[in-house]
Amino acid sequence: MILPIVAYGHPVLRKRATDITADYPQLEKLIADMWETLYNSNGVGLAAPQINRDIRLFLVDTLQMFENMEADEKADYPDDNGIKSVFINAKILKLDGDEWPYNEGCLSIPKIREDVYRNESVTINYLDENFQSHTQSFTGLSARVILHEYDHIEGKLFIDHISALKRKLMKGKLTDISKGKIRVDYKMLFPG
Repeated sequence: MILPIVAYGHPVLRKRATDITADYPQLEKLIADMWETLYNSNGVGLAAPQINRDIRLFLVDTLQMFENMEADEKADYPDDNGIKSVFINAKILKLDGDEWPYNEGCLSIPKIREDVYRNESVTINYLDENFQSHTQSFTGLSARVILHEYDHIEGKLFIDHISALKRKLMKGKLTDISKGKIRVDYKMLFPG
């Protein structure tokens, strides 16, 4: 089932999410619905707060991104072939490499994109959908998407990484999003 994406301004997007256990109600269905929602909205990552759940769960699929890249663009990310994974109760262990800019967007803040600086790689501990523990390092675009989604479970948004001046300049657009004055090709849930 396709779930509505929570729009900017909804309080769940600013709440630090809580860990879950393997007996979380209908977790398997929730994850399946999140995958369906992610693909319906043409995203590469989706966090539970974006579907109005304040739990530490997010999905990342950068495989499709790499499949659609030109060979010369892929060469910019030699250590990243893309991933498709579920991350539960994730905890960042280490950030490595220089911070580099990339033009990011967010399904909860549609039609706004800004350059965001993030580290080249991240080492993260997480549980998969079978509650098996993993500690892995990711680089390039996969690391970036993981860090973006990780921010969501920490109550942060990509616009928190840009200057106060840029945020001030986009205030009108953000207000319009929170009021539902935006058109997108996917279902959204607006505050209030």
